[in-house]
Amino acid sequence: MTAACHRPLRLPPGVDLRGELEALAQGDPGLCGFVLCGIGSLESPVLRFADQDGGIMLAGPQEVITLTGSVSRDGAHLHLVVADAQGCILGGHLCHGGRVRTTMEVLMVCPEGWKLGRERDAATGHLELTLSPSMLRHPPLPGSPG
Repeated sequence: MTAACHRPLRLPPGVDLRGELEALAQGDPGLCGFVLCGIGSLESPVLRFADQDGGIMLAGPQEVITLTGSVSRDGAHLHLVVADAQGCILGGHLCHGGRVRTTMEVLMVCPEGWKLGRERDAATGHLELTLSPSMLRHPPLPGSPG
């Protein structure tokens, strides 16, 4: 079993949600991992729906119901579900451009001993997740399996 580090984050108002998560991963490889959950609010997020080439901007403030996905130094793959002021819910791939309205609270799970990346997959044509073993950040404890 691989150890994992849980990293809680709070993103402030005004930052681009996807851009900020990607920038944090660029600056700290220890923040590369999986978004376990995310809640907060966004102003005019941009979502791309299944089998569509581009995203659409959702007007006005949106309450984040959930955010999940993966973040690496090579980019992110994030799914977002939001609700508008009437409670209507939409979800899809999070694109760049949605700014944090009041707050975003995110819990990252970062697997130790693994390097996450993204490479273009010949079968899908998309940048897909790659996983490769990496050096452990800490030597194994005496008596541990590795």
